[in-house]
Amino acid sequence: MRSNSSRRHETKSRANISRSSIRPARVPAPWPLVSSSQQDTHGLGQAIGRNLRGGETIALYGPLGAGKTALVRGIAQGLGAESSAVSSPTFVIIHEYQGRLPLAHVDLYRVRSSRELDSTGLLDYFSGATVTAVEWADKGATVLPSDRLDIVLSHRAPRIRVIRLRATGPLSARLLTHAKSCYEGKRAKQTTTRPRAPARKGRARL
Repeated sequence: MRSNSSRRHETKSRANISRSSIRPARVPAPWPLVSSSQQDTHGLGQAIGRNLRGGETIALYGPLGAGKTALVRGIAQGLGAESSAVSSPTFVIIHEYQGRLPLAHVDLYRVRSSRELDSTGLLDYFSGATVTAVEWADKGATVLPSDRLDIVLSHRAPRIRVIRLRATGPLSARLLTHAKSCYEGKRAKQTTTRPRAPARKGRARL
């Protein structure tokens, strides 16, 4: 008959083996890309929207005119919502749209304090199937979920934007991986199917 101490040792060993066999979810490296037009930014949003499963938070950072709202329009279209209705909700703070998943579009630009942030009801959206896209997310840093897709947009030229996407947990990591594959696959297809310019005929010799 085995002693209690040997049983405890065996149980502890099994627990250690069990823990060692569980690998943490791999978070992909940040994804930087260059958008040369508003259509490019919109297309990125569509790729994100098509790969949403529900409950994701997308935190948007960047100055005025960087393309945050254009990106959300693309996300809405990718979800099957009416993208033309999407506008910056600066005065209302939160707009809701319905596609195959509910989308809450949040703009924290005018939020000045933690009390104002609490009064927006933003926390109520971080549960269930609602997808939450937050512009000026730096103003809500204290309440944003730890697992989110951070997207930083910056100006490079009048029409060119540098966009950097970073996942912070398993839910956003899955989204980033699939959105990147979707976006790059579509760009590659567009490049291969683009019609070639007709060859110039040489001048006939006399």
